[in-house]
This record gives sequence, structure tokens and C-alpha cells, in this order.
Amino acid sequence: MNYKKWIFIAIFLFGIGLVFGLATPTSAIKLLSEDIAALQELSDILVPFRFLTVILILAKNVSVLLLSFVLSPIFCLMPILALTVNGWLIAFISAAVIQQESLGFVLAGLLPHGIFELPAFILGEAAALSFGAMAILALFKKERRNLLLPSLKQDLRYLMVALVLLVPAAIIEIYITPLLLT
Repeated sequence: MNYKKWIFIAIFLFGIGLVFGLATPTSAIKLLSEDIAALQELSDILVPFRFLTVILILAKNVSVLLLSFVLSPIFCLMPILALTVNGWLIAFISAAVIQQESLGFVLAGLLPHGIFELPAFILGEAAALSFGAMAILALFKKERRNLLLPSLKQDLRYLMVALVLLVPAAIIEIYITPLLLT
């Protein structure tokens, strides 16, 4: 399958998550109060303007993409979940923040690093979907097995591009985004 199709599938799955996130009533945030408290504690550790924070954010994002890629042959569940849950989370949290702050505040918090992080995420998850689907096909169809290695090589190239894009995203998220939110 053409790699562009995997990118469109990844965008579609992310979009489904966004739609569900926007459709979730913001009153449901009360159900997530314990999770939000844990995230607040984590945000206290991730201090802006520190190189260690860049490393931690980068390591988290890289590990998510790598884990999704490695586990993708299990019915592509990890990339599907990663795309839809992240879309849902972004839309849900953004809707709640807009009610308390403004659309400009949300855009200032997401756009600077999101310009790199979102394409990296879509590209990396598309690579995971492509690899997972090919691994599944190769498992069940002998004639597809010879396509697994070339597919893996192509998917790894796209995954590497995604991982490289995460570097400026982490730097911008820690050094520039906090300046825009103050």
C-alpha cells in the first residue's frame, strides 16, 4: 500500500479522536480529577527552561512512538489507540481550557511545538500502522512475506524522520511555549 494512504489513515484516526474529544462534555473532567492531579504533580517536576526537561519530554515522545511501532503487529492496536486517544485528549483538554482561558491561550500552548510534534506523531504512527499491517499480512499470506523486509526498511526511514522532528518539538515546548503562556 502506498505510504500516503497510511498517513491519511493516521490522520483519519486522529480526527476520530478529536471529534470524540469535542463531543465529550467538559463536565466529564470531574471524572478525571485524580488523573489531572497526577498530571499537575508531573508538571511541577517538568520545569520550563531546563535542558533535563527537554530530555524527559523527548524521551517520553520517542518511547511512545517506538513502543507503538514495536507492538503494531498485534492487530495495529497500539497505533490505533495512540492516534485516537491523543486526538481525544487534545480536543477534550483544549475545550476545557478554552472555557477557562481562551482559544488564543490554547493555540499559544499547542501551535509552536505542535508544528513539529503533530506531523512527527502522524508520520511515526503511520509507519507503525504500515509495519503492523504488513507483518499481519506476512503472517497469514506466504506470498507477502518477501515484502516484509522492504516494508520494514521504508517504515523505519519514516519513523526516523518522525523521531528527528521530535527534537525541535521538545526544545520549543520547553523554551518557547512557556514564554507565550505567561
